[in-house]
Amino acid sequence: MKSRVIFWSLTSALAGFLFGFDTVVISGAEQTIQSLWNLSAGMHGVAMAAALYGTVLGALMGGWPSDRFGRRATLRWIGILYFVSAVWSGLAGDVHSFIIARFIGGLGVGISTVAAPMYISEIAPAEYRGRLAGMFQFNIVFGILVAFLSNALLADVGDHAWRWMLGVEAVPALIYTVCCFAVPESPRWLIARQGDRAGGLRILRETHPRSTPAELEAKADEIAAAASEQSGTVRFWTRQLRVPIMLALLIAFFNQLSGINAVLYFAPRIFEMTGLAQQAALLQSVGIGATNLIFTLAGLWLIDRLGRRTLLFIGSFGYIASLGLTAWAFYTGHYAIVPACIFAFIAAHAVGQGAVIWVFIAEVFPNRHRAGGQALGSFTHWVFAALLTTFFPKMVTAFAPGHVFLFFCGMMVLQLIWVKLFVPETKGVSLEAIQCRLGSGPKME
Repeated sequence: MKSRVIFWSLTSALAGFLFGFDTVVISGAEQTIQSLWNLSAGMHGVAMAAALYGTVLGALMGGWPSDRFGRRATLRWIGILYFVSAVWSGLAGDVHSFIIARFIGGLGVGISTVAAPMYISEIAPAEYRGRLAGMFQFNIVFGILVAFLSNALLADVGDHAWRWMLGVEAVPALIYTVCCFAVPESPRWLIARQGDRAGGLRILRETHPRSTPAELEAKADEIAAAASEQSGTVRFWTRQLRVPIMLALLIAFFNQLSGINAVLYFAPRIFEMTGLAQQAALLQSVGIGATNLIFTLAGLWLIDRLGRRTLLFIGSFGYIASLGLTAWAFYTGHYAIVPACIFAFIAAHAVGQGAVIWVFIAEVFPNRHRAGGQALGSFTHWVFAALLTTFFPKMVTAFAPGHVFLFFCGMMVLQLIWVKLFVPETKGVSLEAIQCRLGSGPKME
């Protein structure tokens, strides 16, 4: 595999770094913002979830520019949205301006969850697709770690520390945008959407350097045939696509009903509920970021070895154990084990759902409908993320924390059953062959 393929994948995956940073950086500023503008619990929840509502819209519309203008152009605009959001958030003078700025950043996050994994999956050789597409998730958790660390380092810079926490994102956003001008277009988009076979073959020669000219021609034929098969199926909501649609919906649904975004957004507050001081709680949050990064690396190492389905099994068991123990700790007052349980929960997520979700959604849809399928999965993911983030402050006020974590644990039991009964393995299989196996493509030899 040529180094330039790794560079292209890594550049696209840097959208994930900005995603992770933008999503979690608010955790260090949320309590200051609430007191600064004297926000009620309801308005505070809206302000904190503003980016997520933008993410919902971005995920919903992200498939359109990816198909209309191409994966590459869409990736560039994502960087611009991140940059504008970072600068505006840092300069916001009132809560309404802040909400708009965060909403714009959310648009970038939502579109990135459609365009970036899809682009990587379309340029990656099948045997490396899990690891290359998984770099998007690695960059998410790296961004999360850097955000937690950045918040801890900037916490004591003065009364406007929260502005620096949010505004510093402009620097990586600018670097990412510039790097995007060095990546080529997806060969599958060129062949299937633009009918540019020659252009697609040029990129395929770069992404599959060991293939002979005849093998590359056969690969182009396979892509064109799969696109031709789908040309008569312009509608997305069809019986033919029912299996990939349900897989995308449910993996995104269970991802958020684990409670992952609630933990990431409100980690300092959760730790303070156990009696930790504010600064200690902030440092514990850095531990969450480090744990997430380490176990995401493990997930990426395993995803093309053990497979997507096996990692979802491992993650499900880890979820159930860690969330169950967290609920027990809050019920019984054994708060000392809560940080360890939360770290175990993050590890289970990183190895399982975290490593798999964006790779899996990008794999299960046929070429013609991949952008729409990625948008559906991302939209579902972010709808539940936004709802969870909005209502979590009220949930821990209205219900005992043990009840909340027990609910998340129960949802992960349902995920385990779903994985056992319905999730197929996609490890090492070409995108066109997956299309055939799931009943959404032509019969293949």
